[in-house]
Amino acid sequence: MTVLVLDAAQVHQLLTPEAALHAMREALAALAHDEVHQPLRMIVRPPAAAGLMGVMPSYRSGHEAAYGLKAVCVFPDNPTIGKDAHQGAVLLFSAATGELQALMNASAITEVRTAAVSAIATDLLARPDAGDLAVIGTGVQGRAHLRAMAGVRTLRRVRVVGRDPARTEAFAAEAAALLSLSVQACSSVAEAVDGADLIVTATTSAEPVLRRNWISPGAHINAVGSSVPTAREIDTATMAEASLFVDRRESTLNESGDYLFAAREGAIGPDQIRAELGAVLIGAAPGRTDDNEITLFKSLGLAVEDLVAADHLYREAQRHGTGTWVSF
Repeated sequence: MTVLVLDAAQVHQLLTPEAALHAMREALAALAHDEVHQPLRMIVRPPAAAGLMGVMPSYRSGHEAAYGLKAVCVFPDNPTIGKDAHQGAVLLFSAATGELQALMNASAITEVRTAAVSAIATDLLARPDAGDLAVIGTGVQGRAHLRAMAGVRTLRRVRVVGRDPARTEAFAAEAAALLSLSVQACSSVAEAVDGADLIVTATTSAEPVLRRNWISPGAHINAVGSSVPTAREIDTATMAEASLFVDRRESTLNESGDYLFAAREGAIGPDQIRAELGAVLIGAAPGRTDDNEITLFKSLGLAVEDLVAADHLYREAQRHGTGTWVSF
């Protein structure tokens, strides 16, 4: 038996933003059509450790049947030393024999697929004329979301903000080169989101970074940074007033700090969730209903997204002769 190994550079080569959009639409539709078996992720959080480990298994049935498993460590302080907060691997297994088929860099897959799902949410939920973008967070996901947002909306203005002013300035310069337009580095979140109709929160903060009174009518928010019950980026007032869309309802009710903090404060309940994104994608649920409502997509990241991305990468690596094949 041989196993494919793909490093980060090879993942980026094969999982282009366009390919990721197609794969994530496929993953979300499969979930909406009940073709996915996906337990809640298991979190290993040792009391004195610097980070945590998440274990995310999934199975997809049908013609593209496969098993997948992502094991990822999340170290929130990694960006301060120039590393992605997410470190780990995605494993792909044959649905026919259970044999291991591939081992792939999880940081790169997470980076690309997360931004692609936000792009799908933006395409489905943001106003068609939205183009004033604010990105909160200057790490890997902030960078990936700049490109993803530009792929689904024509950007007129871009503002970015992070914890470190020097890093924010450098990030703005990098973004300007990437997007071929002017990008403003802001000194506060309030300044960055003033008048914005597209907002991305991609931070490692445990406390809210976005406040309701800063958000303009009709804005669409992609809340990406928090994926654990103990951290949130969005304040309670925003969670209560926004039209809330999620990648998966069960995951949100059990794993989303943005949701759970607001629920414990009595501001929202399960009925606040308008729909899963896959249901909107396949036409089973409505999206935005008017130009003035604030729509919010709470992204947790799903194991099926990693599985479908890995399956795509496996087939593309075979087709292009990319990667390292090792005996196992």
